[in-house]
Amino acid sequence: MIDFWHSLVLALIQGLTEFLPVSSSAHLILVGLFGDWQDQGIIIDIAAHLGSLLAVMIYFRRDIINLLSGRHNQLLIQLIIATIPIVVAGLLFAGWVSDMGRSVIVIAVASAVFGVLLWLSQRLAKQAELNSKSALLIGLAQCLALIPGASRSGVTLTAGMALGLSKTTAARFSFLLAIPTILMAAAYAGLQWYQQPVMVDYAAVITVIVLSFFSAWLVIALFMKFIERIDFIWFMFYRLLLAIVLFMVVI
Repeated sequence: MIDFWHSLVLALIQGLTEFLPVSSSAHLILVGLFGDWQDQGIIIDIAAHLGSLLAVMIYFRRDIINLLSGRHNQLLIQLIIATIPIVVAGLLFAGWVSDMGRSVIVIAVASAVFGVLLWLSQRLAKQAELNSKSALLIGLAQCLALIPGASRSGVTLTAGMALGLSKTTAARFSFLLAIPTILMAAAYAGLQWYQQPVMVDYAAVITVIVLSFFSAWLVIALFMKFIERIDFIWFMFYRLLLAIVLFMVVI
């Protein structure tokens, strides 16, 4: 059982950091260190992911309808191609990633390194067209998000811009790619819960789903509206500061 304020903080962190190129792992580590709260448990993790998933699906509902109706077959194929690497990597390295996720040092280093790469990649962002090859490369890059602190949206944005895609195109593909990725993460967590069921706090679950949904939807909407005007150097500075704070905590 977790209290309302714990649910509130977890939901907001999940919603705000899932789609921004910052590390949700780093923020959750800080919550655990400074909030002095017990582990929220797998059910709350699933609820937070479901809220974020609903947000991205509703925001991109027209794209999803077009994908399902067959009007965007090329994009659908590209999303499938980009999803395959994370499926394989997740199955192969799930245990290793779980162990590595406990290391604050790993999260801090990854936050800093991938923050710098994000800033550098925006210099290469142009108007290249997304194709199957670039989709595969973005999918391979997404596997780096298994490193805690790297940020899934961050590495996919970095790869997209490094391949010459515009910020808008890279972000749109990154957000759409989040749908199957979050679905798989939630399904994996659901399987773990099925194998070792725990009591469900339905009030906390509903709270987390609703709050993570609204915060994630707001982030997506604002990010897509202003992305071409955003200088990613600010995200780099933020991630470097986050890394410094994490280092100070463990030293």
